Amino acid sequence: MPTIQIKAQLSFDELLKTVEQFSSTELEQFVFRVFALHVQRKAPQLPNREFELLFKANQNIPDDIQTRYDELITKRQTETLTTDEYQQLLQLTEQIEQFEAIRIETLAELAQIRQTSLTHLMKELNIQPPSYA
Repeated sequence: MPTIQIKAQLSFDELLKTVEQFSSTELEQFVFRVFALHVQRKAPQLPNREFELLFKANQNIPDDIQTRYDELITKRQTETLTTDEYQQLLQLTEQIEQFEAIRIETLAELAQIRQTSLTHLMKELNIQPPSYA
C-alpha cells in the first residue's frame, strides 16, 4: 500500500482528497475498513473471527492481476491474442478462480457462524458475486 503524506489535522474535505489518491483496490479496502470500524463502534461485541472473515471476504483481486486479465480478455475478444498471451490468460483465470473460491469458502464459514444461508448472507452484506468477462 502506498504511503500518502498528509497534514496532522485534516478537515473532512482534505481527508477525502487524500483518499482520492488510492487505487480502486486500495479504495475498496479502505472503505471496508472504515465500514468495519463503524460496525465495531455500533456493535463492539462482534466476535474477532467474524471480523476476520468479513475482512478476508472483502479483499479484492490485486489491481495488476485484474488489469492484465482485462487486457487479455479484450485481446481475446478482438481475436488478437497470441499463444503466449493465451497461456497467461489461462494462468490468470486460474488465479482469479482460486481467489474467488477462497472468498466463497470464507463467506460460507461466516454464514455457518451466523446460522444463515450463503445467499442470504451475501444479500445482507450487499456482496455481489464476481462478474466474469
